[in-house]
Amino acid sequence: MAIDLGTANTLVYVKGKGIVLSEPSVVAVRKDARGGNRVVAVGKEAKMMLGRTPGNIQAIRPMKDGVIADFEVTEAMLRHFIRKVHARRALVRPRIIISVPSGITQVEKRAVKESAESAGAREVYLVEEPMAAAIGAGLPITEPTSSMVVDIGGGTTEVAVISLAGVVYAKSVRVGGDKMDEAILQYIKRKHNLLIGERTAELIKTTIGNAYFDPPANNPEPGAEGERDAQDEAPMPESMEIKGRDLITGIPKTLKITPDEVRHSITEQIDAIVETVKIALEQTPPELAADIVDNGIVLTGGGALLRGLDALLAKETQLPISITEDSLSTVVLGSGKVLDNLDLLKEVMIK
Repeated sequence: MAIDLGTANTLVYVKGKGIVLSEPSVVAVRKDARGGNRVVAVGKEAKMMLGRTPGNIQAIRPMKDGVIADFEVTEAMLRHFIRKVHARRALVRPRIIISVPSGITQVEKRAVKESAESAGAREVYLVEEPMAAAIGAGLPITEPTSSMVVDIGGGTTEVAVISLAGVVYAKSVRVGGDKMDEAILQYIKRKHNLLIGERTAELIKTTIGNAYFDPPANNPEPGAEGERDAQDEAPMPESMEIKGRDLITGIPKTLKITPDEVRHSITEQIDAIVETVKIALEQTPPELAADIVDNGIVLTGGGALLRGLDALLAKETQLPISITEDSLSTVVLGSGKVLDNLDLLKEVMIK
């Protein structure tokens, strides 16, 4: 099986079955009298509890910035998902491929491997996320042409240039959907004196979040037309009602927020992503840079779904930008393809 162990979501792919599980990376634990932790809920159920738990229950997100922050909870989460996928309690010892950020340290690699082994894996292979994303997007990674992938997840943004089944250049920045949620939360707190929770901030981002405003009169940026159709079918709401606690009176209240405000609040994160892409283009060898002009840049990950991000990147880089069909599952689909092709696994796995 292949696992995309993400900061926001964990996806599981089983050979011959495809993607069998896609759940938030959240675990709810209850503290017992002895001070030990007992897992109450994992995934969607646990996410519903975020910010709504009593004192003895804690909803934890064990992954931070794409790597393991809480070892025990990650292990419990993996064990739960492995059991859920196999639908039986018997000793299942699957061979697992896990995708990890490209800038990961040796200690972090060991943590991922040990967590998976403790959760019942027979063998654990690690694949870099941008490489898995490129395979999932169907790019010709084994050929001597370059493919550029930008994978924007919950905790990290990975930019990589890939050629001949190897990573020519990779940069991982700890900026992603979570940092955007935090920025929205802080902006509303500062500007409107309203305190909202993480889940509300995420809902604001997915409903009216946008990276670039292009008035309809303007022509779309080169290379961005076809890819933007899918997202832009539904018109953006002009405003959104949010509920939170007024910091001055302490009483809950409702407030209207506009897409412009959201765009303004996440400017710093968007700029960091654009800057990372530009640095990657500067560091790319000239022959491979020439290929990128023809092939363009592929966006994957949940962050690729942010409205106008492709148009902004097209404007800033003057290159064709495309978004993969199912951005959220591109990485795990790529890891799944590697499962089916062991020769490819030998080439792309992290030693």
